Order: sequence, then C-alpha cells, then structure tokens
Amino acid sequence: MKTYAEYLQMVETVLSAQLASLGQIPEKLFETMDYSLSAGGKRLRPVLLLAACDTLGGDLSEALPFACALEMIHTYSLIHDDLPAMDNDDLRRGRPTNHKVFGEGMAILAGDGLLSAAAELMLRAAVQMGDLRGVRAAEAILRRAGVTGMVAGQVMDVTGEGSTPTLEKVEYIHLHKTADLLTAPIEAGFLLAGATDEQVKAGCAYGMHLGLAFQMVDDLLDVEGESAVLGKSIGKDAAAGKLTWVAVRGAEQTRDDAKEQVRLAVEAMNMLPGETNFLKTLAQSTLNRVQ
Repeated sequence: MKTYAEYLQMVETVLSAQLASLGQIPEKLFETMDYSLSAGGKRLRPVLLLAACDTLGGDLSEALPFACALEMIHTYSLIHDDLPAMDNDDLRRGRPTNHKVFGEGMAILAGDGLLSAAAELMLRAAVQMGDLRGVRAAEAILRRAGVTGMVAGQVMDVTGEGSTPTLEKVEYIHLHKTADLLTAPIEAGFLLAGATDEQVKAGCAYGMHLGLAFQMVDDLLDVEGESAVLGKSIGKDAAAGKLTWVAVRGAEQTRDDAKEQVRLAVEAMNMLPGETNFLKTLAQSTLNRVQ
C-alpha cells in the first residue's frame, strides 16, 4: 500500500493530461474545464479508488484512468453546484468559482464537458482491458453519479430548501448527494481488482458509512468552520434553508452520529482480507476534518 500523498501525486501527475488525451478540445472549453479540474483539493475520491484497488492487489495503472474520470465527475458537480441557480457560491477551493471567471454559460458547458469526458475516458480504458472489469467499474461510477445517485440527492437538496427538515429527507440527501460518490470509488476499485461479490458488498458498506460521516462533518463545518481554511463560504446552509443533519439532530448529536458511522465503516473493512489499515485510518480521519 502507498501513502495518501503517493496516491494523490499519481492523480495530480496525469489528471490534465488524461483530459487532453481525448483529442482536440476547443481551447476555451479546455481552459474552463481545466481551471476547476486543476484547482487542487483533497482528491479524496480518486485516492479512494486507487487505494481500494491496491487493497485487493489490483493493477494501479489500469485503475488510474477511472480515478481521473471520477475526479472529473466530482469537479463537474462542484461547478454546477456553485452556479447561481444552485448554491450560488463565489468561492471554491480558495479561488473564484468557475462561473465567476468564465461566465455561467461556459461554466455549464465545462461541467457538461467533464461529465462526458469522464464517461469517454472510462470506456476507452475498459475497451483496452479486454474483459468486463472496466465495464463494471464504469457502470458503478456512472450509476452512483447519476439519476438514482448523486443527481437524485441534489434534486432533493434543491427542492427541499426551506421545507421542514426531517431525518428521512436529510438521510436521503446525504446517502445520494455525498455517500454515493464516496461509495463509487470503493466499488469501482474493488471491481477493477477482480473482487468477489461479498467483497464488493463490504466495500459498498464502507463507502456508504464513510460518506454519511463525511457529510455530517461537512454540515458541522458549515456552522463551525473557517472560510479561509475551508476554501469556500460558510453559513450558507442555514441562510438558504438547506436540509442538514445539524438542522435535524443538533451539533452535538451530529458529532456522535458521525463517530458511529465511522465505526461502522471500519467494521465493514474487518470483513475483508489483506491490508485494510489505509481505508480504516482514512475513515477515522474524517472526524478531524477542518476542510
């Protein structure tokens, strides 16, 4: 197993090049897409995919295009999330949001471009692999990013603004808007490594619990965090009437609930063979996030 920094460097080294490898992208479109794609960040999702594949002895060179594609999908979701019609944010990863620099039209097209580029990149890689592992990994990522996954969660998030928060509504949003895109890298990474159905099931449980904990902490940071550290605006959830875990459970109970989700994520890893300490430690570190 590698360190987080080593997995991160693998992604950073090739991310923009993977996008450029798809062909002659119009210069302005590439600039707009790459502005957000190369803005840094934790790269949590691609790191998770590489680590998941590595945990079960998979080939990281095969997994890398899928990891980059997943970061493209995550970046597209952030670009669209920040638009005036969605969360209306001015700051992302410590920089002006995409639409503030390039305009709303180009920001929408950059998001569209990153999503379609991700699908193309994964399917090209899957064809080269010559078996169904790549196809199954691409399907898992696109499903969890799609209309029954992340997009479904975003719909509830948008349409629920200003309504009375309930645990059922908030859990749906957290499971899909956040947890699905943190489960996707584990499911895809395991599939690329040739995991059994039971191993994939355990990996998906880990991703789900990790995702819930991650979003619970995110909700806390919007209340208690610092904008300069987070690299984005704070206090916007309450101002917009967002359905958050804190709104339903309060800050202290949210902290306790996040701890329980991390415990369940670690427990899921105990069902797997091999070295799982990286994924366990990563889940536990979620509780100490400041950004």
